[in-house]
Amino acid sequence: MSSTSQSVTASSAKVASETDTKSHFLNQPRAVWAVFFACIIAFMGLGLVDPILVAIAKQLQATPSQVTLLFTSYNAVMAVAMLITGMISSRLGIKWTLIVGIILIAVFSALGGFSNNIWALVGFRGGWGLGNALFVATALAAIVSLSTSGTAKAIILYEAAIGLGISVGPLLGGWLGGMSWRGPFLGVAVLMVVAFFGLIILMPNKAGSAQVSQVKTSIKDPFRALKHRSLLIFGIGAALYNFGFFTLLAYAPFVMGLDEHGIGFVFLGWGILLAITSVFTAPILQKRFGTVKSMAAMLTLFALVLIAMGIWTSTQWLIISSVVVAGALLGNNNTLITTAVMNSAPVERSTASAAYSFLRFIGGAIAPYFAGKLAEWYNSSVPFYVGGAFVLISVIFIVFNHKYVKHVDEATIGH
Repeated sequence: MSSTSQSVTASSAKVASETDTKSHFLNQPRAVWAVFFACIIAFMGLGLVDPILVAIAKQLQATPSQVTLLFTSYNAVMAVAMLITGMISSRLGIKWTLIVGIILIAVFSALGGFSNNIWALVGFRGGWGLGNALFVATALAAIVSLSTSGTAKAIILYEAAIGLGISVGPLLGGWLGGMSWRGPFLGVAVLMVVAFFGLIILMPNKAGSAQVSQVKTSIKDPFRALKHRSLLIFGIGAALYNFGFFTLLAYAPFVMGLDEHGIGFVFLGWGILLAITSVFTAPILQKRFGTVKSMAAMLTLFALVLIAMGIWTSTQWLIISSVVVAGALLGNNNTLITTAVMNSAPVERSTASAAYSFLRFIGGAIAPYFAGKLAEWYNSSVPFYVGGAFVLISVIFIVFNHKYVKHVDEATIGH
C-alpha cells in the first residue's frame, strides 16, 4: 500500500473514530432500542420476586434458606447455561436466541405461579434461569454489536436497561405480591409476552440473521477465553463480590420487618440509584480515577455497608437505608466491571461475556442458600458479615493482580 493510501486510510479511521466519540449514546438504531426495552422487562423479573420472598416462606411453609434456593437454582442454571449461549446464538442468530430465551422465561415463570410447593417453585426458577441465560448473554452482545456509538456507550445503555428493570420490578412486584405471591410470577409471564412481540415487531430479521457468526462457536470457547489471565481475574472477582450482592438481594428482605409493598419500595429506591449511577457517575469515576481503582473503591464501600448491616441488623432504618445506598455502589461497579470485561481479552465479546458470567453466577448460586443457612446456624447478623468479607476478598484479589488487568483503563466509559 502506498504512503498516500495509508494516509487516507488513517485519516478515514480517525474521522470515523471521532464521529463515534461524538455520537451520543441515545442515538441508536431501532434494533438496539428493541433489545433495550426487552432488557428492561427481562430484568423486572428479578425485582418482581424479591418483595414476596417472606410471603412465599409463610404461605408455602418454607424456611428462609429454602426460599433463597429460588435464587440459587436460578443462578446455578444460568452459570452453566452461559457456556452454551455462544454456541446457540452463533447458529440461531441474535434475534431468535433472544426470542427463545423470552419464551422460556414466560413458560417457567407461569408454571411457577401455578405451583403449590417450594420444591416445584425452585425447579421452575431453574428453567427461568435457562431462559434468562440465553437472553442476558445475547442481549449484551446484541446491544454492543448493533450500537453505532461504540462499545463503552452501548454498555452504559445496557446497564441503564438493567437498572430501570430492577428499579421498576420491585414496585410492581410489591403491588402484585400484596394480592398474592403468585401475582409476580404470572406478571413476569405477561411482561415476557409483551417483550416477545416487541422484538418480533421492532427488531428486523436482517439484524438477527446478520449477526450469525460465520465461524460456529464451540462450548469450549468460554473455557479457552478464561486462559486470558485478565478475564479470569475479573470473573473470579465477580464471583466473590456476588456473595455480598446476593446476600443483600436474597436475605435482606427477611430482616427488614416490612410487608410486600414496603420491601418493594425499598428495592425501588435501590434500583433507581443503581440505574442513575451506572449511567451518570460511573463514567466520571472511571475518567478521574481509572477503572480498577474505582471498582476497588466501590466494592470496599459496599463491603463496609454489609458489615454495618451485620452490626445493626435489628435497626430497621439502617437496614433500609443501607440497601438503598448499596444500589449506588453496585450501579457504579456494574458498569465499571462490565466495561473492563469487554476490553479485557482479545476474544469475541459474546464469548467474553459467557465466560465471565459463568464464573460470577457461581457466586450468585452459592451465596443466597449459604446466607439463609448461616442465619439458621448462628444468627441474622452473620450472613452480612460473611457477605462483606467475601466482597473485601474480591477487592484484595483484583488489586493483588492489578498488573494483569491495568490495561482495561485504556478503554474509557462513554468514549
